[in-house]
Amino acid sequence: MNTHLEKSGASAPADAALLPGLIRQFIRIAERIPNTLLAFVARFSIAAVFWKSGQTKIEGFALDIVNLEFTLGWPRLSDSVVGLFRDEYQLPLIPPEIAATLAAFAEHVFPVLILLGFATRLSALALLGMTMTIQLFVYPDAYPTHGTWAAVLLYLMVHGPGKLSVDHWIARRCP
Repeated sequence: MNTHLEKSGASAPADAALLPGLIRQFIRIAERIPNTLLAFVARFSIAAVFWKSGQTKIEGFALDIVNLEFTLGWPRLSDSVVGLFRDEYQLPLIPPEIAATLAAFAEHVFPVLILLGFATRLSALALLGMTMTIQLFVYPDAYPTHGTWAAVLLYLMVHGPGKLSVDHWIARRCP
């Protein structure tokens, strides 16, 4: 019986040390995830969010590689989008026709640039400005979603697009 007590007493410190050791090992493994992978996932994810939103604003052109939807044609604003900007979004200082056009344009151009990793930091800044506008003037209760978008965009602004990008290719060739 004494032997059993000694064994459980001796294993308690070993058990207590096991958890911090596992945590340290997990942290070491997590720290090995390359920035290029993180940046690519961030670029792809945030580009998809804004691209899909932009696709709801236009007709005549559709490109959805996930759902395999392709309609090639000249894009134009959908019939309902100006009304949406006039009646629901109600942005101050900018007419709904201009706001709808700018939003549709931004939600197509900047996601493509981010996905390619070209002018990534500036494109992320533009989409961050759009996110802040949406948060402040359109959907102020959607801060969890907009906070997530902002975090991804800020990550790209701070760390850049990673090595799998046009920006990296240009930086290597232009000292």
